[in-house]
Formats: sequence, structure tokens, C-alpha cells
Amino acid sequence: MKQNTLLTSALWALLSPFAGWAVLRVAGWEPKLRWSQLVSFTPYAAAGSLVPLALALALRNRPATYAALVVGGLLASVVLPRAVPQGVPEAAGQPLRVMTANLRVGSVPAEALIGAVERSRPDVLTLQELTPDLAARLDRGGLLTLLPYHLEQLGTAVYSRFPLRPGLGFAAGQWQHVGGLLTLPDGSEVDVVGVHACAPAGGWLAGCWAQSIRVLPPAVAKRPRVLAGDFNSTLDHAVLRELIATGYQDAASVTGKGLVMTWPYYGRSALVPKVAIDHVLASEGVAVRSFETLALPRTDHRATVTDLVLGRRA
Repeated sequence: MKQNTLLTSALWALLSPFAGWAVLRVAGWEPKLRWSQLVSFTPYAAAGSLVPLALALALRNRPATYAALVVGGLLASVVLPRAVPQGVPEAAGQPLRVMTANLRVGSVPAEALIGAVERSRPDVLTLQELTPDLAARLDRGGLLTLLPYHLEQLGTAVYSRFPLRPGLGFAAGQWQHVGGLLTLPDGSEVDVVGVHACAPAGGWLAGCWAQSIRVLPPAVAKRPRVLAGDFNSTLDHAVLRELIATGYQDAASVTGKGLVMTWPYYGRSALVPKVAIDHVLASEGVAVRSFETLALPRTDHRATVTDLVLGRRA
């Protein structure tokens, strides 16, 4: 009897952290301290919640089994949908291939990035942590021959195959986002924003992180809008979900690849469980055809390549 009591107590103690995690995630409340970082690992918490469920079943503890089913169900409800493709809508319009890459403070060799651009053939390339030295090496290596138009602000750049001029503005010296207005061959225009949000670290940076997402434009616009880059946020962060709720689609989630992780893959941080913080968000009226990731040397991020079609029809 005493052993059963101890096992039951241990079972409830094991289940409690998962229950708290599920409540915080579903409620969307993100307290201070390190929760803004921890919530990124919700897919792992969802998988881990199967452990107390299995133990409850093994011990034939009905109340704990029901509780574990509720907890696991809540976590699964916020994680599994992003792994289910939503279907590719019939589309007619201008195709647009968007590539993004965080260069880890200019660490990616210029020839490696140019080679990836030559193979992937993007129409738009957004870069984060682009240093002046690497930018010069990319110019000498021929990137501007492939993508002749470009804009840059605070190490974030947008390169384009099509004419590009300054678009949506962000406070220079404060936000590492750059907005451009792209003119397509059919004469239509699309807003493109190269995104690099602050990291969700503790202290004053936590405020910078949330605000760097909130300054991004909502999807409501007369023309299509695409945000692409390093959001330093996963779909488990309320601030990113609030932005998407204005009318965006997350390209990875729409194509059933929302659990494809993009960071970290290099250096000591590679030991950290992987999370998906690099995104392409497309406004309504844009069909998402595909989303892929690819490895670049010497960076802890996976680059992404997304195929869009502007001018979706039902």
C-alpha cells in the first residue's frame, strides 16, 4: 500500500510540470523570467507528456490517466496542426521564390552563399547578420549579377531579381528590419520585409524582442505582403501568433513542415534542442506552394526556400 502511494505521488509530481506548461501555452500568458525562451520547446514538452500518460496506464490509475490525457491533448492541439499540410490551393499569378539566411555575423563563406543562390534561384533573398566585409565579398563574387537590386539596414538585407525600392520603413538605428517594394514583371507590386527580431533573452532584451515583432506590419494591405527572415520566435510565442492572426500564413505550417527546425546547428549551441525560428509569412491572396530548408556552412541557422504564387484564387 505504501509503495502504491509513493508511486501515485511520483506520478502526479511528474505530470504537474506538463500540466502547468499546457495551461500557460494554451492561455497565451508569457510571464517574465525565462518562459519566453522555454515556450519555444513546446513540441518537446508535448512529446514528453506521453511519459506520465504511459506510467498512469501502467499503474492503472484512472484519475491520473484522465488528467494525462487532457494535458497531452492540450499540448498536441497546439503542436500537431503545424505538421498537417493544409493543401495547395489552385493558383494563377506571378510565382515568387523567397530565400532567407542568417549568416552568423558574416561567417558564411561568400562562395557558399552564392552557390546556394545559383542552385536555388530565388527571386528574393533576405539576409540577416550581413557584415560589410561579407557584403563586399558577395559583390565581388557576383551576387549582384544574380540579384541586382538590394536594400540594407543594420545588417539585414533584401536582394532581388526584380526592381526593388524602399518600402515600409522602420526606425533606423533601432530595428534590424528592412522593408522594400518589389515590382514584378506583370507590373504588380508586393511588400517585402527582411526580418531580424531581437532574441527572447532575459532582462531588457525581452522587451526588445516582443516589440521587434510588434513593429512588423499587419497583413491587412491593398497589395500582397511577405515577411521573411529570422523572427527569433516560434509558433508557440503569443506575439508571433498575434501577428499571424492579422491575416498571414506561416509557409512552413501551411505546407505541413511547421516542425522542421531551423536553429541551432553550429558551435556549442548545437547541443540545444532545435527550434523553428526562421519563417516566411505571406498575406492572404498569396498561395504557398512549398517550403524547404537547406544547410549553409559556419552558421547556426538553416536557410529556407519558399515558393509562393501571388494572386491566389479559391
